[in-house]
Amino acid sequence: MARVLVMIPSGEVYDHDCVRWYNYKDVQRSIDHYHNIGDAFVFDSSLKLLNFDKLGVLPIADPKMEDIDRLRGEFDYVFLRGSNYVHNSMKWQKTIEVLKRLKLPVIAFGIGAQAPVKGKIELSEETITVLRMMAESSASIGVRGAYSAQVLWDIGIKNVRIVGCPTAFRKNDPNLAITLPPLEEIKQVGITCRREVSPAYAQDIKRYLTFHRDLVKECARRFDVVLMAQGEVEEKKIVFGTPEQGEEAIKALRANKWVGDWFMDDEIEKLYRERLFYSDVVADYEALVQQKDMVLGYRLHGNLMALANGTPSIYFTYDSRTVEFAETYQIPSYDVFSKKEFKLEDYYDQSLFDKFNRAWHMTYREMKTFLDENGIDNKMADVRHVPAKPKQAAAQPAEPARKVA
Repeated sequence: MARVLVMIPSGEVYDHDCVRWYNYKDVQRSIDHYHNIGDAFVFDSSLKLLNFDKLGVLPIADPKMEDIDRLRGEFDYVFLRGSNYVHNSMKWQKTIEVLKRLKLPVIAFGIGAQAPVKGKIELSEETITVLRMMAESSASIGVRGAYSAQVLWDIGIKNVRIVGCPTAFRKNDPNLAITLPPLEEIKQVGITCRREVSPAYAQDIKRYLTFHRDLVKECARRFDVVLMAQGEVEEKKIVFGTPEQGEEAIKALRANKWVGDWFMDDEIEKLYRERLFYSDVVADYEALVQQKDMVLGYRLHGNLMALANGTPSIYFTYDSRTVEFAETYQIPSYDVFSKKEFKLEDYYDQSLFDKFNRAWHMTYREMKTFLDENGIDNKMADVRHVPAKPKQAAAQPAEPARKVA
């Protein structure tokens, strides 16, 4: 069994390989701070693929070099939790200094590049140096898709393998496949919401938010829906805050120019008050998607969590990250900025999900190969020898979150 360091974790670990946000029981401590629980999905899923008996955190902010020397003797390798690290403004703190001192293999576990809306991606010398150090220390770097692979290739890093994201494979089932029931049987639907948006990545904020609003309302009229938030401050206050904080959050959303003008109307407000879900515990999201007939929306990892559990999901793409995920796994997806009208029936199509099933199987094999070639002890089954597993009963949420009617 391995002794593993994680660089840039996202949450606290419990029960060996489960993740929840820091101090999750003390809601008020973090209620005014944004954190994307989707990052914790990736951390949790990464741990579920690995065999290890010791887990530690590699400090890169204010490290003491004598501690780095100690860690070198106590651990076997480092993994960098998959995320959107390869972009114009990434700050690595003292990573270069730490890795030079540590001298352990560094495994990039499904990292990705973020393209700007306009122009070519420009990486700092610091980012290029960190990426090259990781590539030189390992057999291969795992990236989420073809765009990220090309960005690394362009800076001379060629030992790249496209592995997608650990969240897709968290169940360690090489035979997972999505089989669609008739659309008329779909009743319970999760909508992964992301109303916070940056003009650096989304080319048309008004279109992004108005389409999002109309999608939520259309689904709510057609299905029994739950709105799945992932860490925005106002959404947390509505779910977990005091009644006063909840009202304050609604007022703040109404007062925000973009959100108030293009997203939060009376119908959305009612849904926010009655149908919003948020939790600081990854297991709660997994239990939720297991209970749904379908999940769709804007959130990368919320949608991927659903697919990993055999629940059909449709992506709505709006930047290079979302497009890259959809392309890697061939997930049925709709471009939010296209001129084409969205009709659910066009995407709820078994032939489209058959493409996903094939791509998922191939990417599973690539992830398994990536871990094996880097000498990482892992739980991923050999795709050639494992029989299909019967579908398991859905788990119940492990921690309290807003109950929906």
